[in-house]
Amino acid sequence: PTEWVTSGPLRIRTADASAPRSRHVTATALQIVVFWGLFLGVFPLVIAFAEHRWGLHPDPPVPLVSASTVLGVVVLLLASALGIASAAAMSTKGGGTPLPSATANRLVVAGPYRSVRNPMALAGITQGVAVGLLLSSWLVVVYAVAGSVVWNCIVRPLEEADLDERFGDDFRRYAEQVRCWVPRWPIPARVGSVPLTSSRR
Repeated sequence: PTEWVTSGPLRIRTADASAPRSRHVTATALQIVVFWGLFLGVFPLVIAFAEHRWGLHPDPPVPLVSASTVLGVVVLLLASALGIASAAAMSTKGGGTPLPSATANRLVVAGPYRSVRNPMALAGITQGVAVGLLLSSWLVVVYAVAGSVVWNCIVRPLEEADLDERFGDDFRRYAEQVRCWVPRWPIPARVGSVPLTSSRR
């Protein structure tokens, strides 16, 4: 995974700064459809199927399954709203997309980024857990948690090194004031001296 981010097709490159905002928004929307379809649809369904096929799936009581389904729907909707809000801030304020291969040209600290540094990653992990609840699949929940470990240990350090190199003191002040995973509450109107009109993962 490190090679993909540093030298492969997903290596960190800034988006075309001269492109209109609509292009970044469209590209971001397509990324959401593809990535959510794969990581929240296809892969969890395959995992859940294998879990049932290999007899790894326990048979919980029906009331527990119903409660898990309701909770999964609520959590999925909330996490998806966070993901969409984060993607919108990235594409409209940052002049880029969530993918490292067309990353934002400007430091984004608007929208959900005022509260937490990695709202898209937080949303994606929470969505994965919610899908596990919907499918009553403990292996899908493990899959989501494992994805968070991979992202935190491999992708995040590379992204933050890139942000530090490109945005310097502005990013360092932002990182000092806004936590990586745990949202700040109440959400501040301003983060340090960084104007809240730009944002980045």
